[in-house]
Amino acid sequence: MEIIAINRLLRKKPIEQLLAETQGTDCLKKTLGALDLTMLGIGAIVGTGIFVLTGVAAARYAGPGLVLSFIISGIACAFAALVYAEFSSSIPVAGSAYTYSYVSLGEFMAWVIGWDLMLEYLLAASTVAIGWSGYFQMLLNGFGIYLPPWASGAFGSAPGALFNLPAVAIALLITLLLSLGVKEAARFNNIIVFVKLAVIVLFIIVASRYVKPANWTPFLPFGFKGVMGGAAIVFFAYIGFDAVSTAAEEVINPKRDMPIGIIASLVVCTILYIIVSLILTGVVPYQLLDVAAPVAFALHYINQDWAAGIISVGAMGGITTVLLVMLYGQTRVFFAMSRDGLLPKVFSHVHPKYKTPFLSTWITGIIVAIIAGITPINTVAELVNIGTLSAFVFVSIGVIVLRKTQPDLPRSFRVPWVPLVPILAALFCIILMVQLPLITWIRFGVWLVIGLFIYSFYGINHSVLGKSLKKS
Repeated sequence: MEIIAINRLLRKKPIEQLLAETQGTDCLKKTLGALDLTMLGIGAIVGTGIFVLTGVAAARYAGPGLVLSFIISGIACAFAALVYAEFSSSIPVAGSAYTYSYVSLGEFMAWVIGWDLMLEYLLAASTVAIGWSGYFQMLLNGFGIYLPPWASGAFGSAPGALFNLPAVAIALLITLLLSLGVKEAARFNNIIVFVKLAVIVLFIIVASRYVKPANWTPFLPFGFKGVMGGAAIVFFAYIGFDAVSTAAEEVINPKRDMPIGIIASLVVCTILYIIVSLILTGVVPYQLLDVAAPVAFALHYINQDWAAGIISVGAMGGITTVLLVMLYGQTRVFFAMSRDGLLPKVFSHVHPKYKTPFLSTWITGIIVAIIAGITPINTVAELVNIGTLSAFVFVSIGVIVLRKTQPDLPRSFRVPWVPLVPILAALFCIILMVQLPLITWIRFGVWLVIGLFIYSFYGINHSVLGKSLKKS
């Protein structure tokens, strides 16, 4: 009996079956190319991290050594990106790390990873919506417009606050856009990404003339431990390149375009983060950077208020695209898990006209809107990070397993130096996880227990793979 139970947990989904499910009437429309994927990645990565977390990480953790924090997080993500590029080009199916775990590590680990991804995308999207609300209200205040206190934030976040109306509104507007078609959402994302890249280039050009090397001394005021703590925090800034892999099923030529989109977006963003963090800590003493909008603050500090206003508008756009990609990624993970029977079928229903998981998109958007409307920002970024890092660890292990179990699988992109690179990816991610506070681990453990409860009472009994194996 125990052997049977273990076999049910370790059952793996055949890749041929996965690929067959992407064909037919109830499937997603293939409309995306390499540029769309690269912009999707940049849209997700460049946002809250560069416009918000840079200041917190510099002031509280790394000082001018923030640039090393970004490099360390970038290296961890680079190794993981190579793993994702191999998986997504070989298995171009929605679901990202969840799907890759299903074919390499088995159903139980796939559920755990899928549950981790829910933690990442739902909470990240909610956090970003709250951040967008803050920038939006600052913009309104600049024109002398003030929201009533009850609509300005979650209960307890400010005197008289009951509900964060702007956060709810932006979450529902992006949900509407995503529900009408992925190509339309991609066009919107591409336009906003061009705008925010232009804004970042503007900051680099304007602020670089005011850099004072003396501000980089001492370079490591909190020691190397501070650099590692900063790396664990700014890892949030890199979350997003993995969301590109959730789009694999909607890519016209995934074998070529998936590796380009994942790797190109990560490279561009890492270079931007390094340059911006150097300039930021060179312009403003790191002790002063613990503010909500450090990039705009730096321009105010050097009396370039005209540029600071432009940066604030660009930051709003940047945060908007992060929200779009986070919501998009969550709906595709829901879609894949539902198609496998581990979640109710409503999450994998495809709209006959728009060819999107319409109901799933709206359910996701409403959940995110509710969380954003009633929840104040606290330690959500750390909780998002631990969910993502754990997913990266298991995907890295999965690519090693799949190389052994299915060596003849066609791979248009191959991770170099296997198993060394996947092992390094897993180790870097584990090191960053260890830097996170104990309370984050406790909350993560509670989340996993809830997920195991749902799998035990629903997923394992409704698994499509399990039913097919019983028939055979």
